[in-house]
Amino acid sequence: MFSSVVKSLVVALAILFAGGCSSTSNQAVSDIESRLSAAGFALKPADTPAKLAHLNTMAQRRLFPINRDGNMVFVYADAAQCKCIYVGSEANYQQYQRLAVEQKIVNEQHATAEEIKMAAQTNAQMNWDVWGLWPSPVIY
Repeated sequence: MFSSVVKSLVVALAILFAGGCSSTSNQAVSDIESRLSAAGFALKPADTPAKLAHLNTMAQRRLFPINRDGNMVFVYADAAQCKCIYVGSEANYQQYQRLAVEQKIVNEQHATAEEIKMAAQTNAQMNWDVWGLWPSPVIY
């Protein structure tokens, strides 16, 4: 019984990871771009051939600083999905970082809740009662 439960979990996880790879990267990019917008970054579309050519020379899907006229500006370029750049100030960057940390905490809480739920379901399926009485935990 135990080995069939483990095999089922392994197969389910393999299907989940194999099926979600391509959509995960697009979803991750969408999440980043949503956070950039929420943090106040300005979306600048590459709406001319010159802008599109320049966009293609930039580091893609990475937030990087540039010094523009003595001011620190942060740029995120995406030639594949939105064909645009996001431009923001240091304050926008700090807000983006805060939003990213908040999202990480939410994701970790969600993952923990899922792990607890999965453990409870696995425990229920294991039929531990066949082993009889369990010793009391030792309290130090």
